[in-house]
Amino acid sequence: MEPIEEKSRNNLFLMDNTANPAPLGLCAFGMTTILLSIHNAGITGLTSPIIAMALLYGGLAQLIVGIMEWKKNNTFGMVTFGSFGLFWISFAAILILPELGLAASPTAVDMASFLIVWGLLILGLFICTLKMHRILMVTFAAVLLLVIFLVAANLTGIHMVHTLAGVTGIIAGLLALYMGVGAVINEIYGSRILPV
Repeated sequence: MEPIEEKSRNNLFLMDNTANPAPLGLCAFGMTTILLSIHNAGITGLTSPIIAMALLYGGLAQLIVGIMEWKKNNTFGMVTFGSFGLFWISFAAILILPELGLAASPTAVDMASFLIVWGLLILGLFICTLKMHRILMVTFAAVLLLVIFLVAANLTGIHMVHTLAGVTGIIAGLLALYMGVGAVINEIYGSRILPV
């Protein structure tokens, strides 16, 4: 039988007292979504800042956060951040591959199909948020609505629907950014300054 002191020492090594990775993932998702949605709203072009942000912050950072959430035994966080990280990397690849001559440019139906598949995952994650806090649930509802508008915009070609998707995406991104920054503010101040 293991002595009590030895067991306590071993438990210290098993405890995970690393930082919470979720705020980084939320900020990465939020800022990248806002940036792309400003384009979708018709304010900016689809240029290198969006592609760089999708690859490195929305993509790579969230992928790292997903791995960190796995270490913390958070299945929802792992699947959410890991998937959204790979979504952003995939989105950047869709833009880059045709420019490099490695693939054909996607048609509107291709993009709608891509978004529909991701929408199925987002719907499943949204159902999970019904058991979580309200801001997260509202954020996922906005992301789901964003995907629906983008699918409709691709299939119909109606500019106003695309603009509506942009506005919805800005709202979803701001909510995610609020949760991410709010969690950091609350941790730094040691109290619930912002409701997140």
